[in-house]
Amino acid sequence: MKLTTVAEMRNIDRRAIQEIGIPEVVLMENAAREVFLALDSLLEGVAGKRICVVAGIGNNGGDAFAAARYIANAGGRPKVFVLGQTERMSASAAVNFNVICNMGIEVFNLREERDWDKLQVVLKTADGVVDGLLGTGFHGTLRPEARRLIEAVNRAGLRVLSIDVPSGVEADNGQVEDVAVAAAMTVTLGAPKWGMMFAPGSVYCGKLLSDGIGIPSGILEDDRIRQELLLEDGARQWLLPRPVDCHKGNCGRILVIAGSRGMTGAAVLASRAALGIGAGIVTLACPESLNDIYEAKLTEVMTLPVQDNGSGHFSLDNAEELLSAASGYDLVLLGPGLGRTEEAQSFVRAFAAGTDVPLVLDADGIYAFRERGELLAKCRHVPVLTPHLGEMACLLGITVPELKEELLELGREAAKEYNTVFVIKSETTVVIYPDGMAYVSNGGNPGMATAGCGDVLAGTIAGLYKQVMEGRQPLAGVYIHSRAGELAYEQKGNCLIAGDIEEMLPEVMKELTRDEAELCQ
Repeated sequence: MKLTTVAEMRNIDRRAIQEIGIPEVVLMENAAREVFLALDSLLEGVAGKRICVVAGIGNNGGDAFAAARYIANAGGRPKVFVLGQTERMSASAAVNFNVICNMGIEVFNLREERDWDKLQVVLKTADGVVDGLLGTGFHGTLRPEARRLIEAVNRAGLRVLSIDVPSGVEADNGQVEDVAVAAAMTVTLGAPKWGMMFAPGSVYCGKLLSDGIGIPSGILEDDRIRQELLLEDGARQWLLPRPVDCHKGNCGRILVIAGSRGMTGAAVLASRAALGIGAGIVTLACPESLNDIYEAKLTEVMTLPVQDNGSGHFSLDNAEELLSAASGYDLVLLGPGLGRTEEAQSFVRAFAAGTDVPLVLDADGIYAFRERGELLAKCRHVPVLTPHLGEMACLLGITVPELKEELLELGREAAKEYNTVFVIKSETTVVIYPDGMAYVSNGGNPGMATAGCGDVLAGTIAGLYKQVMEGRQPLAGVYIHSRAGELAYEQKGNCLIAGDIEEMLPEVMKELTRDEAELCQ
């Protein structure tokens, strides 16, 4: 499913109207019908219900005016409150505004204090609210009157349906600078907007519904729209069938270079995830003084101890040996729990520059390139980096708030400049390719905010190297990891730990390959 920016959605509307010839009022009518149907579901029927409709003077308000007509025709009792100068109303909104006025639906313009008093009275007795105040055009700081109206709606504690995007949420990034309508449900029109996938905006949306409102699918699915929602169907299509005559050597030979004193768990989780997702052979390269720990904790994963003189971490002296060893593997995962000593960081940079083997960099492996991202462009294969927001901001030399404000744009610039695939982790994970294609996964749950979760993800992506279509391993890994987290959450709730996610990886693979397994029976 495509996700649009605000500018792209404006262009979609323009093409539908100018190129296809769909009148704007027809699109507005389609939107109003879907809003009404969603409200009817939310309130378990609108007949006899008191509905407070808050509207602006743009097309979002026009959708709300038309929805008020549907509500009245279904036996509901809408009262409409307009914020803004009605004489400046958009043409299509004015059409629907005049219709509801001619129908005798009560309309109040919020100009004087008595109008605001009337709003308070209506909210006290209303059964629900329709929010058509601002829409996708909002950016920046709310005007005082808009803030007052939004706060009044939120204080009422009613079930709210927002049209397109909750008023106060920026549709391009999901940010809320001041306050936003806390919707129980949002009907987004045309296509879902990029920012609606990210907190806090995603929280304000409540249950998210999407409707194309009659716009031709060829326009909504245009290849020039470079953002997509990551779904199960994609992950299922990208998995390669495992041949009957396969052996462990062609199911993926993965070398994990990870761990340091005090962070052996990261290496264990990443290695076990790579093997648990179906890789044929996984070897953990580790500091020699820690090898006994790994030998005890890992049964199926082999170890490759390298000399560390008892320090418990890697150093530049290990680079030549591990570069030689890596030539016997399909992919290297470098970084989980590696530590941030200068010796370890120098080793990471030397290894990344010298290896001919595809590379996944995680955690401390990414830290080695902080504000040195240009070195990544010199890697012999396009590396996959799996930073969380803090690590990504550190890599770019900016703050996390600055990154979140322009995540899509900054991520694209970095992916192109560094010739890197980024898997940017937060409550919503984003995968961005050097060609600018961006995918977002809104799966997972709050229980996954736990130490080691990222190590499992890095291991999952690495372990899929030979099991997924070329270049799709980060996408499949993100989906499988989030789905495994959901299965773990069903059992453990917020008390789940990273190992619980790792244990559920085979269950997700079974879900995705169920059709294949049934054919073999």
